[in-house]
Amino acid sequence: MHAPRAIILAAGRGERMRPLTDHTPKPLLVVQGRPLIEWHLTALATAGVREVVINTAWLEDQFPSVLGEGSRFGLTLRYSMEGRDHGGALETAGGIAKALPWLAPDDGAAPFWVVSGDVFVPGFDFSAAAVEEMRQRPERLAELWMVPNAPHHPRGDFGISADGLALAEADERFTWASVGLFRAAMFSDIPVGTRMPLRPRLDAAIAERRLGARLWRGAWTDVGTPERLAALNRG
Repeated sequence: MHAPRAIILAAGRGERMRPLTDHTPKPLLVVQGRPLIEWHLTALATAGVREVVINTAWLEDQFPSVLGEGSRFGLTLRYSMEGRDHGGALETAGGIAKALPWLAPDDGAAPFWVVSGDVFVPGFDFSAAAVEEMRQRPERLAELWMVPNAPHHPRGDFGISADGLALAEADERFTWASVGLFRAAMFSDIPVGTRMPLRPRLDAAIAERRLGARLWRGAWTDVGTPERLAALNRG
C-alpha cells in the first residue's frame, strides 16, 4: 500500500490580507514563528505522507525559494505553477485537476489529502486510519472535516447526517475546515488549464450521497485577515 499523497492549495492572491500579501504569498506569512504552510508540511510528514504538491500562482517563485525540495521536512515537494503555465490561479477544482498526475499516478482509486494553505490547524492528524477508512468506502468521492462556525461565517456550509454524510440543508450546519480526503474521480473530467471552483463539485457529490463529513473540534483558524493573523501571533 503506497503512502497517501497531498496537495496544499496556495495559489490565491490573498486580497483580504493586503498589504501583507502584496509582497508575500499568504501561506508564507509567519504564524507563531514559522511560515503558515510549514505547519501543514510538518503534520503531513508526521502522519506518513511522503509526497506533497503545492499549487501556486501569486508570487509563486517564492515557494521553492523558501521551502526547497522538501527534504528538511522529510517530504518530496512538487510545485504546480499555475501562474507560469496558465497565467493565473485555476481555482480549487481546476488546480487539483492540473495536479492529478502527481496526486493519483496509478489507477486513481487511492484518496489524497487536500488542505488549504491559509488555514491554521495545529494538532490536526492526517491519519493513516482516516485514509484507510476512505479506502474502504469506494462509493465516497470525498470526506470533509468540518468545524464549528466562526463569527465571520455564522451560517456554515453543510450539515452532517447520522451516517456521516454531508448535507446541503440541516438544522445544524458547520464550516468546512478546508481539509479533506478526495478521489481523482471528482476531477478527472476537467481539462488541464480550466478555471473551476470546487463548490459545484461538492454540491453534486452531496446530491449523489457520495460526500462524507466529520467534525473536527480541535483548534482551527481561517487566517483570512491581518487581524486574525495578529491574534494568532499574540497567542
